[in-house]
Amino acid sequence: RLGHSTCWATLMNRKQRKQTARQLRQKSVKSERLLWSVLRAKQLCGLKFRRQHPIGSYITDFACVSKNLVVEVDGDYHDYTAESDLKRAAWIRDHGWDVLRFSDKEVEEDVEAVARGIVNHLGLEYEFLNRKGTGSGMMSTRCDR
Repeated sequence: RLGHSTCWATLMNRKQRKQTARQLRQKSVKSERLLWSVLRAKQLCGLKFRRQHPIGSYITDFACVSKNLVVEVDGDYHDYTAESDLKRAAWIRDHGWDVLRFSDKEVEEDVEAVARGIVNHLGLEYEFLNRKGTGSGMMSTRCDR
């Protein structure tokens, strides 16, 4: 049973944002998939990143919750949405997050340089940890296949 302070509209908005984030993960563009291959599974300095993470009414490309860091990958279409992107980034910053933006070309041309840029921004020493051979999205080592 929901408490009196729970607003049905807020619940629906959360549910819709979660569903939208799930759909965006399934339809991610090449540059986002490439950067995710570096950020996922705590490979970058042991940092946990989330993909298509909702913050307020916005859905960010990547978020490291422990560092309050949002990483956005901008495609060519961002030339047409610059004003709303600035407003969005300002709102996210006003709510305690830091926002880093990279172009899709930067990611596709040198994803390691982007990863190093993220780490440098956080003041950490660069360390890339290889993913374990099992787990979500990885081939199992079980013999009963």
